[in-house]
Amino acid sequence: MVTIEVLTESNFKKWKKDIEFSMEMADVDLSLVTYKPGDLTVTSTDDEKLVYTSWMKSNCICLLSMRRSILDHLKSGLPTDCTAKGLMTAISERYRISSNADIGSILQVLFDMKYDGN
Repeated sequence: MVTIEVLTESNFKKWKKDIEFSMEMADVDLSLVTYKPGDLTVTSTDDEKLVYTSWMKSNCICLLSMRRSILDHLKSGLPTDCTAKGLMTAISERYRISSNADIGSILQVLFDMKYDGN
């Protein structure tokens, strides 16, 4: 069983990795890695129906998992009528961190280190 850490203001990268890993392990990551297939028609083949059904199931499970692992006060402003891929994109945009910010936090850790004589 895989644990998904709840999304906070400071753990987006870890949360995203947890979501992607857990959905892949459950074999329901289809909607995170592909776009929604075209709507079914009367002439749709059995393969098209199977892909569509699998994608819809994947999308439902991914959306549920993602929404359950986000704190309520962070959900405001996120789209409610989108695909799992669309929701991940929206969340990624909200928590996009520049490489300069990453470098700054790494440098801060380095500056805070103290030599203990060993």
